[in-house]
Amino acid sequence: LELKRMSVSKDYRGQGISKALCGEVLRFTRARGYGAVVLTTSSVQLVAQRLYESQGFRRVGVYSPSLQASIFRFQLFHYRCDLPGRT
Repeated sequence: LELKRMSVSKDYRGQGISKALCGEVLRFTRARGYGAVVLTTSSVQLVAQRLYESQGFRRVGVYSPSLQASIFRFQLFHYRCDLPGRT
């Protein structure tokens, strides 16, 4: 399952909403028998990276989406969270 474009309004950040949403995605995914959740985030989204890593995601890939992005050292990170207990 791919987690795509999760966002919380600036007015509500810092209240644990992102952590709760991420946890719910993992529960939903596990309950439906998926083996993993994947997502992509960018090198500038440090808070998002910390959130995903705290939820069990691990970085499995990195790339620059364009030559211009590589000049500015902008990268996209692929993350994966394998879900235990899948048969």
